Amino acid sequence: MRATIPAPERLEILWTLAWAAGLLFLLRFVSIQVLQHAHYRELAEKNRTQVIAQSAPRGRIISSDGELIASSKPSFSLVYFPGASVPPSYAERLAAALAGPLGMKEEVLKSSLRRAVTRETPARIAENLSVSAMFAISELKNIYSGIDVITEARRHYPFGSYLSHLVGYMGKMDAREWARYGALGGYGFDSKVGKTGLEKMYEKELRGKSGGIFMEVDSRGRLSRILESRKWVPGADIRLTVDSVVQSAAEEGLRKSLSGRGAVVALDPRNGAILAFASAPGYDPNSFVSYSDEEFPRQAEKIPEFNMAVQGTYPPASIFKIISAAAFLESGRIDPSEKVFCPGYYDAGSRVFKCWEKKGHGRMDFLDGLANSCDVYYYVSGLRAGPLSIEKQARAFGVGRPTGIRLSDERAGNLFGPTRRATRKSYWFVGDTLNLVIGQGETLATPAQMAVMIAAVASRGSLWKPFYVDRVVSPEGKTILSRSPEKTGEVRLRPETWDLIWRALKKTVDEGTGRPAIIKGVEVYGKTGTAQNPHGEDHAWFASFARIGDGEPRVAVAVLVEHGKSGSGSAGPIAKRVMEAALRDVLTPPPPPPAPAVEVSTIPAAAEIRASSGTVRPRVRVSTSPAAMPPVPPENPAPAADEEGDEGRGD
Repeated sequence: MRATIPAPERLEILWTLAWAAGLLFLLRFVSIQVLQHAHYRELAEKNRTQVIAQSAPRGRIISSDGELIASSKPSFSLVYFPGASVPPSYAERLAAALAGPLGMKEEVLKSSLRRAVTRETPARIAENLSVSAMFAISELKNIYSGIDVITEARRHYPFGSYLSHLVGYMGKMDAREWARYGALGGYGFDSKVGKTGLEKMYEKELRGKSGGIFMEVDSRGRLSRILESRKWVPGADIRLTVDSVVQSAAEEGLRKSLSGRGAVVALDPRNGAILAFASAPGYDPNSFVSYSDEEFPRQAEKIPEFNMAVQGTYPPASIFKIISAAAFLESGRIDPSEKVFCPGYYDAGSRVFKCWEKKGHGRMDFLDGLANSCDVYYYVSGLRAGPLSIEKQARAFGVGRPTGIRLSDERAGNLFGPTRRATRKSYWFVGDTLNLVIGQGETLATPAQMAVMIAAVASRGSLWKPFYVDRVVSPEGKTILSRSPEKTGEVRLRPETWDLIWRALKKTVDEGTGRPAIIKGVEVYGKTGTAQNPHGEDHAWFASFARIGDGEPRVAVAVLVEHGKSGSGSAGPIAKRVMEAALRDVLTPPPPPPAPAVEVSTIPAAAEIRASSGTVRPRVRVSTSPAAMPPVPPENPAPAADEEGDEGRGD
C-alpha cells in the first residue's frame, strides 16, 4: 500500500517550491537590472547602433621640390548596415540589383554581401562610386534595406606610374598583415595597408588615427540618425630627397628608349641623397586602390614588381674601366703617358680578344684609352697591373656587395676575381683577367651599385648609403623622424690618381664615346658601356657626374637600358636629360616672382601637360616652408641624334 502525504504537508511543500522559484526570479531580476545592467544595456544598444570606421587620410608623400607624389582625395563608398535578420536569398537579390549600377560582377557582390550578412557588421561593398552609381543607389535604398553611401578618403597618386617601385601601392589587409597590425588598433578586416615600398615601410607613420561614425538604424538596417562622428587625425607626411623634375626626366628617358626597359639612379654625390630612382616598366598604383578581395590577388600577380635598379644585375661593361683605371695607376706598374698600339684585337696566345673598334684605335695612352674605351689598351694594362689589384679596387668601390639602400630584395651582384676562383680550387686564366678588366664575364652589378660607384668618383672617394627619405613631419608640422647621410666606406687613392681619372672622364664626354652627354656650360664627366647579352641585343650603360665650373659635383647618375645596343646611343642621352634637370637652376634664367603657394591635401583630377617635355605634372604644388616655392622651369629639349654609337665587347 502506497503512503500518502497529508494535505497540510503537501500545501507546505508547494509553498516552499513557490517561494524558492520566486527567490530565484528575484535574484535573476536583481542580476539583470543591477549587476549585469551595463552588459545588457550594451547588447540592447548594439541592436540599434552601428559603427562604420573611417580611416584617416594617409600622410602625403612629397618630393623635395614640393610636388605631391601620393595624397588623399574624397571618395564615395557603398556600405551595408545589417538590421533585422534577413534570409540568405536577400544577399543574392541585392547583388543582382547592384551589379548593373556599380559595373561589378554579380558573383563578386554576392560574396561580399554574404560575408556582411553573416557577420552582422557594417561592411564596404564598393568604393570610388561614380555619380551615376550614387543616383542608382539612392533609388534602390527605397527598395532594399541596409545600404547607404558614405564619404571617405581615397589614396591618390598624381604621377601615376612614376616612382612606383619606390612609393609602392596599397591593398586590403590579409591575414598575415592583420597579425602584424591588428594589435595596434584602428584597423578593420577591410582596412587598406601599404603592400610594398614606402607605403609599407612607413605604414605606421602614414596611416594616422582613424575616426568613425556611430549611427542609429531601425530594425531594417536603415539609417535613422547620426549619434556621433569622431574626427580622424591625418597621418604624417614623408618628405623625399627625390626631385620630381629629375625623376620625370629619368622616367621619360626610359619610356622613350629602344626597349622601354631599364633603370636610372641619380644621387647627390655630396651625401648620397637620391634625386631620381626609376625602374621600367613600372605600374600605376592608382589601379590597385579599389580592387575587391577576389580581384586583388589576380591583379597583383600582373604587377611588374621587379625593381631593376636594385634587383637587376648586369655585366658593368666599360664603366668598370673606371675601376680598372684606378687599379692601373695605384699599382705603380703603368705609366699614364706610355702609348699602347691597338690594331683592333689582342692575341692572348690561345685566343684572340677583339676591340670594339674593329679597325683599331692606333696608339693610345691612359687618357685616350679611357676616352675612346679602347679594349686593347685595357687588355695590355690589365695584365701588367694584375687581376688582384683590379679585384682590390673593385671591392673598395662596392662591387659585389649591397649598397645598403633601404629596399627589400636588393641584390649584391657578383665580383668574380682570382679570390673567388681560388675558393673554388680552380685556375685563373689570362682570359679571365681580360674579361675582368673590361667589366665582362661573370662580374655583375646593379644600376644602384654603379650609381654609388660613380658618385664615389665624383666625391673623390666617399661611398654613401643611398637614401630617399629626408624627414617625416607630423600634421602639426613637427619633424618626428629625419635621415642623416651615412658613409659606408672610403676609396683611398692618391690625389694624382683622382686627377687623371677625372681628366680621362672629361675627355670621354668632350672628345670620346660620351659626346651625346655634352651640356653647354656644364662640366660633364662620364663613361659609356655596352654589356654583352647572349639572349638578344646588348645592354647599354652610362655613368656620369656633373658640376658647374670649379664647384663640387652636384649630381651623379647611372643609366641602364636593357637591349639598348650602345651606351652612347641609348643611355647617354638619358643621363644628359637627368643632369640638365638636376642643374636647371643654373641652366635657365631666374623665374618671375611666384604667386603664394597653396597648402593642399587633395589633388585635382586634371593635370597639365608640360609642352617642353611631354611630362604629365600635377597643377597644385605644396609649400615646404613658409615662403612660397618658385614654379618649376621647363625641362631642356631632348638631345640631338647620337653622334657616335659603340658596339662590341667594351662599349
